[in-house]
Amino acid sequence: MKFKAFLLSLCFLILPQLVLAESTSDTSEVDDYYEWATSVWNSLERQTGEIKLPAASATLNIPEDFYYLSSTDAETVLVDVWGNPPGQNTLGMIFPAGMTPFDSDSWAVTIRYEEDGYVSDEDANDINYSELLEQMKSDTKEENKDRVSQGYEAIELVGWAAAPYYDVKTHKLHWAKELKFGEDDINTLNYNIRVLGRKGVLVLNFIANMDQKDLIESKLDSVLALAEFEQGYKYTDFNSSTDKMAAYGLGALVAGKVAAKTGFLAAAILFLKKFGMFIVLGIGAFFKKLFRKKKAD
Repeated sequence: MKFKAFLLSLCFLILPQLVLAESTSDTSEVDDYYEWATSVWNSLERQTGEIKLPAASATLNIPEDFYYLSSTDAETVLVDVWGNPPGQNTLGMIFPAGMTPFDSDSWAVTIRYEEDGYVSDEDANDINYSELLEQMKSDTKEENKDRVSQGYEAIELVGWAAAPYYDVKTHKLHWAKELKFGEDDINTLNYNIRVLGRKGVLVLNFIANMDQKDLIESKLDSVLALAEFEQGYKYTDFNSSTDKMAAYGLGALVAGKVAAKTGFLAAAILFLKKFGMFIVLGIGAFFKKLFRKKKAD
């Protein structure tokens, strides 16, 4: 309901020349949303420094130019603020410092862990990523049948936004896909990082829009350096006589499933399209002030 109220309140926050004569007299929706958003922002524990992830036997080292939100706070952002379905089951989220989840240009990194065993990188040099992309496009079209029948938008895998790259020294894999949801005018950037470990894989996914690709890539090395498995659980600690092997390799990690990101920006635009409005969201200024005020307190 809060997210619904947020979308309604957007009608009062778009470009000044957009006149909603019948609604401008009623500002209670806006006031209620500001009050709620301030309360949510103040409730989030923004952490830096060394963050232990016991479920993954891994550690995050968060510098001052980022902040980390716990699994509970991440659920609040993903579900209550950005309007995703509940049960996201993350190990947390990482945001750039100086940005709130409410900013229209916000981006973040979600963190999960998949303990499927040791993923062999023996095929690293043998994968034809052009052929893999065509197979992924075909699989996505096939999966759309179920998505549409369940009332969701179809997804088009447009192509690589960044071709897959595997670092044999750090055992970290990253790539990016460009996705189009339904008839949306703004494509989604699906930037992925996989950190390979002895017993599983850390899954880091950027949530951003395609026009933020250059910005995300400028932060890629910094984000890659944030996560490491603890001693004894690193990729090089694998023991073939005792440890479980994953049933897939690097190619399957890249192919995966095309996740449906339904964050607040896409939902807001979809909502306002129903009223025949073409808008530019400009609500970030309020929350920039909110962030600066909170930081100064």
